[in-house]
Amino acid sequence: MTGLPEPIADDARRALEQELAQLRAERAAVGSTLRGHDADEVGDQADQADELQRADQANRLDRRIAELQVRLEQAAVAGPPRTDAIGVGTSLTVRFDDGTTRSVQIGELANELDDSLVTSDSPLGLALLGHRAGDTVRYTTPVGNAAAEVLSIDS
Repeated sequence: MTGLPEPIADDARRALEQELAQLRAERAAVGSTLRGHDADEVGDQADQADELQRADQANRLDRRIAELQVRLEQAAVAGPPRTDAIGVGTSLTVRFDDGTTRSVQIGELANELDDSLVTSDSPLGLALLGHRAGDTVRYTTPVGNAAAEVLSIDS
C-alpha cells in the first residue's frame, strides 16, 4: 500500500466487515471463558496453561479487530476507489513475461479458493497499485525478478 488511506471496493469492504463481525463474536466467546484477575488461583498447571492460551488468543483477536477497524476507517476517509488506475478491488487483465494472460482482482484478504485474487500487499499487488492499462510493472518473486503488462482495467 502507499501509506495513505487507500480506497476500498464495496465487495472488499463487505468482506472486511464480515470478518470483523466474526472476530467480534469469537472474541466474545473467548472472553466469556477467561477468569477475572480477582479469581481465586485454584487449579493445576494445566488449568493455568489453558487460561494463558485463551488470553493469548484473546489478544490476537483484539489486534486483528483493531487492524480491521482502522482499515475500514481509512477506507471511509479515502473515498471511492479510482476507476482510472489500479487500486484495491480493481479487476484487471495482465500479461506475464512468459506470454500468459490472466484476469485478476486486487484484494485485501487472501482466499485460497479464489486463484484470481492478488492481495494488495503481495509483490505483484504492490507493483500494480496506481498503474494504468498499458503500464509494465516489475516486481520480485521468491524465484527472482518478474514483469507484467497491464492489458486492461475491467472495473
